[in-house]
Amino acid sequence: MTQQGVRWTADQVLALAPDAPSRKAGSKLGVAGPWSEAGSSDEGTVWGLCKGSGSKPYQTVVDIADLTGPAYKCSCPSRKFPCKHALGLLLVWAGADGTVPEGGDPPEWAETWLAARRSKADTRRSPAATPAASADSDDAARRRADKRAERITAGATELEQRLFDLLRSGTATAEQAGYGLWEETAARMVDAQAPGLAARVRELGAIPSSGPGWPSRLLAECALLHLLDQGWLHRDRLPDELAATVRSRVGLPAKAEGPPVRDRWLVLAQYDTADSRLTTRRIWLHGTATDRYALLLSYGAAGRAPELALPTGLVLDAEVRRYPGQLRVDLGEQFAAPTPGPRGQPPGIRTDEAADRYGEALRGDPWLESWPVTLTEVIPTQDEGSWQLADANGDSALPLTPYAASRPGLWRLIALSGGAPLKVFGEYGHQGFTPLATWSTDAGEPVTLC
Repeated sequence: MTQQGVRWTADQVLALAPDAPSRKAGSKLGVAGPWSEAGSSDEGTVWGLCKGSGSKPYQTVVDIADLTGPAYKCSCPSRKFPCKHALGLLLVWAGADGTVPEGGDPPEWAETWLAARRSKADTRRSPAATPAASADSDDAARRRADKRAERITAGATELEQRLFDLLRSGTATAEQAGYGLWEETAARMVDAQAPGLAARVRELGAIPSSGPGWPSRLLAECALLHLLDQGWLHRDRLPDELAATVRSRVGLPAKAEGPPVRDRWLVLAQYDTADSRLTTRRIWLHGTATDRYALLLSYGAAGRAPELALPTGLVLDAEVRRYPGQLRVDLGEQFAAPTPGPRGQPPGIRTDEAADRYGEALRGDPWLESWPVTLTEVIPTQDEGSWQLADANGDSALPLTPYAASRPGLWRLIALSGGAPLKVFGEYGHQGFTPLATWSTDAGEPVTLC
């Protein structure tokens, strides 16, 4: 299930940390001193006892062979997953200094947890007999869908009127009204069962306080919101894929469709975004045979890390199914656990080509904020105080997003470059380019920047 001869790097381990404090605390435990009775099995299990403040050491075990990413168990009281002890254990294992010997048998306390986990996994994978849906239940589902569509239509119609009132009275009134105007409108969209519309309305509320030029940014976002409203109200006239995109942007759930695509998927980047309600994990994959990008999304309740974790640089031999009109996929059957191994790099493009790719993607999804691209032969430079990635063989460049320019990953990218060109993977959109990973050598694994 795992390749014991090829261990993870420290970066791949620390990418699993749910937050910066956990990363720092786990790094302190990534040495031999606190650990005893540590070991690892050929089946992909790592275990050990970590000395804590109490009389009994913490029992820590990690199942690396789990097909959805590492699974953890620790007797410490932490509610973070993974906790600092699991991170420290994996760092010691990754160091390959003999502290965690290979080929052993898990102790009883670790084996009990592993057996319970794998029994549950077998149960989930077992085919279960499910009764055929009756005509009555199908009719009930259609009635619920029709009722929700009516509510969304009513909400979209009301939102159109509010946008019209705003533009008639002038965008300056948005600054005077404050955030309350948008929060009340967003609440109305929630009542209309259109969470996608509600989220975009909330984003409007922050624009008047976003600095110089906010009226033009507000107008642009209002135009996109108007376009989405009109798309919903006239969805029966749209091409199938665009209609599916509108339904998704409004907030209706969608299912992955089409035939499964099997490939060896290289994990290019993983990062989390959070709000008061939800933590969203985005995992970018690249098919080494199909040369296609794919996006996995995983969610966790506020304050908790999502369950799916795939550190940068691992490879999955798996099938995926795409959602209509999106790069998002569902992870299907996996034929081996994610492991380090032989890997390729996505072919790179020039900076001017990246803008063209994003423009082409906007045809199918006008509300698309960014598009995955891999830039080749670029150098991080400054222009009038703003950071950008400049084409080493041309005269074009892509500005970095304000978010990227304020992150530590930028300085890591600059240090790796040292003025020399690099290949960089990231997301490019109307606000600029956000670098997520780079390569220090042609044969090396991606170095995370997020």
